[in-house]
Amino acid sequence: MLAFTHKNGHYLSLDGAELYYEIMGNLNGKPLVLLHGGFGSMLDFNCLLGSIPSDYQIIGIDLRGHGKSTVGDKELSYAQYQSDIEAVVNHLDIYSYSLLGFSDGGIVSYRLAASENSKVKQLITLGSQWRLEKGDPSVDFLAGVTSGDWEGMFPDAVASYNRSNPQPDFDLLVNKVKNVWLDMTSTGYPNNDVGDIKCPALVMRGDDDFLFSLGEAVALVEEIENSKFMNIPFAEHEAHKEYPEVCCSVISKFLSAY
Repeated sequence: MLAFTHKNGHYLSLDGAELYYEIMGNLNGKPLVLLHGGFGSMLDFNCLLGSIPSDYQIIGIDLRGHGKSTVGDKELSYAQYQSDIEAVVNHLDIYSYSLLGFSDGGIVSYRLAASENSKVKQLITLGSQWRLEKGDPSVDFLAGVTSGDWEGMFPDAVASYNRSNPQPDFDLLVNKVKNVWLDMTSTGYPNNDVGDIKCPALVMRGDDDFLFSLGEAVALVEEIENSKFMNIPFAEHEAHKEYPEVCCSVISKFLSAY
């Protein structure tokens, strides 16, 4: 059974950080990069790995400061995450690849797919906003998150971070990630740049996801020319963990279609 383990991966040194990644599946297959959400790690995708077609090489990357990756000398931003992923992809001599991103990982994925010299062949996102405007109902929640709140809601995730990260400092990470979430400048959300995404895209969300509303999802799909949309009934933000069998079926079909 395929699973990320945080045991047998590799590090790429970049800007004072150590970026951790693991490779599995068909090592000669088509590359598929997986990008997790805020305060998570590649381990969060283990529930989906069984859905990946056998002709794919699977590459999990822990975002800077998350999982087993250290923070380094740079401030965190979606633009910095994008630059980090591009560096890992180039290090692995990958010339085209597919992307599966959840939440923050999906926001980074939009930026990667929309970039001028994008190598992204297919794009899948789950629970991923594409813009943040003043007055958005999620702003108060994002601004109010504390390390204690997060540990109370997700004790296993924080414990995993403390075990895995070579330089754990969850209070520091929370403050840095909140700046990422609230960044309304060009280093933040892709905004209308999503219209530059030309590859096939699958946008997914849980029907009860309060961070990524149905209206925002529909507006996004209208911006991306070659896109499909799935709204998952009864699910919240982490739909892939709540209903993995539903997500697996659609992801497998999409990856096999192109």
